[in-house]
Amino acid sequence: MLRWLGKFILKIGGWTPVGGIPEEPKAMFIAAPHTSYWDALWALAYIAAIGLKARFFAKHTAFFFPIGNILRAMGGIDLDRGKPGTAVNQAIELFKENESFYFGLAPEGTRKKTAGWKSGFYRIAVGADVPVYLGFLDFGNRRIGIGPKIHLTGDMDADMAVIRAFYEGIDGRWPEKASPIEFI
Repeated sequence: MLRWLGKFILKIGGWTPVGGIPEEPKAMFIAAPHTSYWDALWALAYIAAIGLKARFFAKHTAFFFPIGNILRAMGGIDLDRGKPGTAVNQAIELFKENESFYFGLAPEGTRKKTAGWKSGFYRIAVGADVPVYLGFLDFGNRRIGIGPKIHLTGDMDADMAVIRAFYEGIDGRWPEKASPIEFI
């Protein structure tokens, strides 16, 4: 039922889903650009449509009744952004505790334009020794999905150059709010 609902929501929204569930039992997903509240709706519809069981952080203030129940059922973990530094370790532990685990987040950490991306996804992927899949919400072309897999090398500048090249030409809901693809 949930897969059907996800496909239906994407269809009425005019979205073309791209990609699918990876073969690896563990992976990190990033989703960018994140410029609108709508990103969460479309991303959750996509996740449901392809049958991906992924966990993700969302700010703790989003977990009010009844939305909080839906977010938790869809894999949401409430994150108190007032406690910096705990999220990376929490995510790494979740990877270690589970034989199969997919985790996603928006690397900007917010919908507002910032000076760049937070490095949490990078530190989680390196700490958990998992590949990163490049998820995207391309409002310009109405495409949403999972792009290529990258194995991080530990050379942040080189890895970010690969990531930056992938997201070239992918527009968020509000392109003027997109953060530069570099670590702050």
